[in-house]
Amino acid sequence: VLGSRGLGDVYKRQVVDGLFVSNYAGKTAFAAINLIMPFIMALSALGFMVGTGGSAIVAKTLGEGKEKEANRYFSMLIYLTIFGGIVLSILGILLARPVSIALGASGDLLDYCTLYGRITFLSLTPFMLQNVFQCFFVTAEKPKLGLLVVVLAGVTNMVLDYLFIAVFGMGLVGAAIATVCGECIGGFVPLIYFAAKNSSPFRLGKTKWYPFILKKTCTNGSSELMTNLSSSIVNLSLIHISEPTRP
Repeated sequence: VLGSRGLGDVYKRQVVDGLFVSNYAGKTAFAAINLIMPFIMALSALGFMVGTGGSAIVAKTLGEGKEKEANRYFSMLIYLTIFGGIVLSILGILLARPVSIALGASGDLLDYCTLYGRITFLSLTPFMLQNVFQCFFVTAEKPKLGLLVVVLAGVTNMVLDYLFIAVFGMGLVGAAIATVCGECIGGFVPLIYFAAKNSSPFRLGKTKWYPFILKKTCTNGSSELMTNLSSSIVNLSLIHISEPTRP
């Protein structure tokens, strides 16, 4: 469920940004979004894996009446996502240009891919947190709150896309900034909710290192990880197949 929802969020972002960019910034900027997006999806795979694999373990622990342990597992997984998101964000920023070159981008297309990728990688951590928290909202019996966060993030992205691109003429940069703002809402609002006192069974707090839980999380979430990675590879293949043959 999380995998399909997470990939859906990516595709909706791609469609929304692409709609405004293609109409107001030109076809080269639009092509740049489609080319770099699978790379962004691939690096965000950790969020899908932690969300699906970790929530199952935490839900099982909670169902056994071990609320304190469940909270410690939950906290560890969230902190791990934050750490992993920061590392992958830095990695994505550094690799945005080399990867774009490897994908065949050059000239203006290369510049646009690098620019859009580096800006959107700034919000990779909250985007991963959004995908993780969406699954934990269900485990915490707060699905309506999770839906509200997703809708708020999506509406923010769409409204800011219109303002930054159509009104202020910021082009591809405006689309990237709008995406960053939407993802920050989607990731940081749940983080604040679970960090404060709330009516759910979960609250972020002290924890410790549980390598066995991490291993089980990776094992349980490996299918979603592969789904995300395979989708990225398929999208890249479709992009190259659709390119006109060069003389």
